[in-house]
Amino acid sequence: MSKLICYETISLDGFFADLGGDMSWAHKRDDEWNAFVANNASGGGTLMFGRKTYDLMASYWPTPMAKQNSPHVADQMNNYKKIVFSKSMTNAAWNNTTLIKGDLISEVRKLKEQGGDGMCILGSGQIVSQLTEASLIDQYQIALSNIILGKGRTLFEGVTYKVNLRLTSSRAFKNGNVFLTYEPAK
Repeated sequence: MSKLICYETISLDGFFADLGGDMSWAHKRDDEWNAFVANNASGGGTLMFGRKTYDLMASYWPTPMAKQNSPHVADQMNNYKKIVFSKSMTNAAWNNTTLIKGDLISEVRKLKEQGGDGMCILGSGQIVSQLTEASLIDQYQIALSNIILGKGRTLFEGVTYKVNLRLTSSRAFKNGNVFLTYEPAK
């Protein structure tokens, strides 16, 4: 069975995006963080997105600016297999992307059962909350950013029960980020 990871950056007050959907505050540029992100992006597997995050990613990663700013990550993002879940999209043009319009929970269960290199959700708060509710996420990788937004979108809106997690690793960075890895407590 494939492992499903969720990789998210959240503000100190628990938001993954501001009220306008902006996540630019999450992108810090320094050598230590960039090396970590580039290494983390080398894990293989399939990237998963909701429509909004997919549109954001597809508008940036194939550009010359992305290749200049983060060449290794841009290469990985453009070449990995990608899945976008959307009932409204008719076409997913970004390289190596499959559009899935079916029921999110049943489709992800099928994907996990197929096995393989694993899957990673980036952004996509509505998908994260639904898959958390269905107990389908195997690992949460959270980059806690040293910023307070005041208002924004929470990652787990809609989860109706307490989800107990256990911390499996942590790492602090000079830029103020703290990277936390959690797995569901058994």
